Amino acid sequence: MNAITDLNDLRLFAEVVEHGSFTAAARGLGVQTSKLSRRVRALEEELGVRLLNRTSRSLSLTETGRQFHQHCLALVAESKAAKDIVDRTRSRPQGTVRIACPVALLESGISAIIARYVEDNPDVQVLLDATNRRVDVVEEGLDFAIRVRLPPLENTDLAVRQLGLSIHILVASPALAARHPAPSSIESVKEWPTLSMASSSERFVWNLVDVEGRVTSWVHQPRLATDDLASLRVAAISGVGVAMLPRELIEADIQAGRLLHLLPGLATTPGLVHAIFPTRRGMVPAVRHLLDALVAGFEGLNQQR
Repeated sequence: MNAITDLNDLRLFAEVVEHGSFTAAARGLGVQTSKLSRRVRALEEELGVRLLNRTSRSLSLTETGRQFHQHCLALVAESKAAKDIVDRTRSRPQGTVRIACPVALLESGISAIIARYVEDNPDVQVLLDATNRRVDVVEEGLDFAIRVRLPPLENTDLAVRQLGLSIHILVASPALAARHPAPSSIESVKEWPTLSMASSSERFVWNLVDVEGRVTSWVHQPRLATDDLASLRVAAISGVGVAMLPRELIEADIQAGRLLHLLPGLATTPGLVHAIFPTRRGMVPAVRHLLDALVAGFEGLNQQR
């Protein structure tokens, strides 16, 4: 026997049995009695058996109808349970959230924000991919990915929510600074050894903006170049060279005296830290509240600076 084409007919049949008559069931469902009767009769014809004994005054189940009714009740219960799961997911944060984020952003404060969110929401599980590669949120089934890019952001079919800003500043260890005169301009730092993010062209340029918006470019040859910001931070603290690092990554090092902020009047153009996700439609509370927590967390980080 082939599968029943319309599972709603099983629910309608169960309603008729529960109410004891087509009239009472139709009233409870808000449909016409004649329509309900036709649907149940069509179900019997599709199955090739009689489920109900009908008289002008009474309605009773056949033996086959009684057994069939038990399975219909199970189906209705499973359907309700499935809907309850969706309703609970929509009402409060719960379930699994899959995200990706660059390692340096995690180390600059995002990991702490996520940890607090998980602690505050015990019914939520966060699966975090710490990666510097460019991920595909749709192909990889992610709820969102966090990125940082210089404005303007590229056009995309994905939804975007800005989380905060990220600027890079020049820093050096106190030991390195002690071996050179106190810098007063970018020219006075050009004799210092440098560290840099890797460049595919092997041409290393720092573009810095002053408080009046004027851009200064510095072409340099670093002693160490890598695509890992954490390694640059360690090298800078060790006194290997001057580094241009995200302020949020090394703020604690500046406060603790492990690094010095050189030329405070210069910084990079702020990068936009943002989350990208497939769509805003149907976003469950676990994802939406985590994004809200990240926005609030970045505001807190900015206020600390």
